[in-house]
Amino acid sequence: MLENCRTAQERWGGVHRMIDRWFEARRDMLVAFMDLKEACDIDPESVTKARIDHFSELLMDYISAGHFEIYPQLRQEAEQFNDQEALAVADKLFERLEMSTQLVLEFDNDYSTPTRCQHYLFRLPAWLERLGRGLTERFTLEDQLIGRLHSSHSPPPAPQAAPSATL
Repeated sequence: MLENCRTAQERWGGVHRMIDRWFEARRDMLVAFMDLKEACDIDPESVTKARIDHFSELLMDYISAGHFEIYPQLRQEAEQFNDQEALAVADKLFERLEMSTQLVLEFDNDYSTPTRCQHYLFRLPAWLERLGRGLTERFTLEDQLIGRLHSSHSPPPAPQAAPSATL
């Protein structure tokens, strides 16, 4: 029984660390997004392809990690707990996440080459507004997914001992 507990802790504790790293990647991507948006607000024509590529690379890495690492792991966890309700919720959330994935792929395509980047540079402010809305919704959906598929299966935190009174 203790061994099963250790195995579960290792497995799901690993998921927790994976999610923590993913949230760090989210933060890094958002910093790049805000930097790009700020530069675009100041002078869109001065934004370089390298700056767009930096953001796009972080964005694609974040989206890919979600689709190929985090989501499958969360699904597996729900399956291990035989949580059919969570799996049904996950399927609905995955469908909605797919819409923002398509948005990200369109952005990446529009700015994929120097020629395309130059051609679509005037659209960058509108693209960033659109991406900002899409990412905000995506983060909400992802947080719901984690809350339903992972947090509900995590053991509750151990109660902390009450501070002892000294006389």
